[in-house]
Amino acid sequence: MLSESRFEEIYIACGYTDLRYGIDGLATTVKEKFGLNPFSPNTIFLFCGRRSDRIKALVWEGDGFLLLYKRLEAGTFKWPRKEDDLKNLTYEQFSRLLQGFTIDPGIKKITPPESML
Repeated sequence: MLSESRFEEIYIACGYTDLRYGIDGLATTVKEKFGLNPFSPNTIFLFCGRRSDRIKALVWEGDGFLLLYKRLEAGTFKWPRKEDDLKNLTYEQFSRLLQGFTIDPGIKKITPPESML
């Protein structure tokens, strides 16, 4: 989508967001539901609907909003689904999310039992 290095803050709206919302609806969600300023410079807000193969992002660019939409052709985003939760992501977590990995780096390599070696 965009280079994450341009963002000072990266927020992910956990749970489900109605992706029929446009700029005004998502900006209102940021302000009313999460108590944050959608006009924050260098900040991106990420949203996912019931279908985990598409996300929207909202960015204030100083003179207007940028609304981004990404739909995967194959696979799904590993989206945290705890309702009414907002997380602040690191650049690494943002990158992992966009590559289809979970935002938690606790994925361990699975090794087969010795009997299978």
